[in-house]
Amino acid sequence: MSFPYQGEVFSVISALAWAAAVILFRVSGRKVSPLALNLFKSSLAGLLLLITAFFLAPAAGLENLRTMFLLILSGLFGIALSDTLFFICLNKIGASLTAIVECLYSPFVIALSLIFLGERMRTRQLIGVSLILMAVLAISWRGNEEQKKKQLFTGILAGALSMAFMAIGIVMIKPLLLKLSIFWAAAVRMISGAFFLWIALPFFRARKEILQPLILVSNWGVMVAASLIGAYGGIIAWVAGMKFTAASIAAPLNQLSTIFIFILAVVFLKEKLTWLRFLALIVAFTGAFLASWAGHP
Repeated sequence: MSFPYQGEVFSVISALAWAAAVILFRVSGRKVSPLALNLFKSSLAGLLLLITAFFLAPAAGLENLRTMFLLILSGLFGIALSDTLFFICLNKIGASLTAIVECLYSPFVIALSLIFLGERMRTRQLIGVSLILMAVLAISWRGNEEQKKKQLFTGILAGALSMAFMAIGIVMIKPLLLKLSIFWAAAVRMISGAFFLWIALPFFRARKEILQPLILVSNWGVMVAASLIGAYGGIIAWVAGMKFTAASIAAPLNQLSTIFIFILAVVFLKEKLTWLRFLALIVAFTGAFLASWAGHP
């Protein structure tokens, strides 16, 4: 069953889903460490995505060893490393500032695409990248009273590295996405990310303390909801948006998550709203919108 503007609707739903998940992950992060949270999210979402891909999409292309290697490597960078650093950023500086830092994703993708895929940067993308960097520098230089400068710097650094690793994970498989099912690509990446987290866990001295919150059933509710809404539902809505409308329309609509996260953080998490944060948000969102718009120059 189809309906008017279904691609646009799914793209906005994807942005809303990720925004809601970020808020829930922020709540979970108060009791669960970033590593444990990523481990739980990736394991649950990976299993669900695998089941969905098995029933809804052909697995053609996965028999190619190079393809599988790149998808697994993408899971290491884009899920295991990126998401863990993202949760660290979320814990350190809160959801509203994380939403601004998250806009760095577009500049990293553009830079890597220029280097490795031979893509050209358009004038509006250059302007967009400049606006994003200005916004991030603004919140870096003028910290808020409730946050120590060291914590702010650590959070922004973790967020920037998260976006860099996420961009690496996407750019390395970008040519493959033209031939592979998005469902299978997402499933293999998510499961690979969970696998790398599990094999890394024994090397942490505090592994018992890391896993302890996951044993408490009282912590599961919010984590399950966040994983289902963001890592599973958000991916499916994103795929539908990309399928039923042009990428140049879907990408900027997906970027609305920046606005949604900021609003939800202020309303539900009671995070402080300042003029600096508000202006940085507008500047960063405008930059991300310009950078992600893939239309003709």
